[in-house]
Amino acid sequence: MLNFEEELKKFKPSLEVEEIEKAVYEEDLTDMTDILREMLEKAK
Repeated sequence: MLNFEEELKKFKPSLEVEEIEKAVYEEDLTDMTDILREMLEKAK
């Protein structure tokens, strides 16, 4: 049977996940709210 506590101690995230996380945080992500605000500003 698996000992989950021991397995969690051995866990190390892959470098790919860390790289993706960094890229996502550095990216300028525009969402629907931003687009709607911009549209409303232009409509005035």
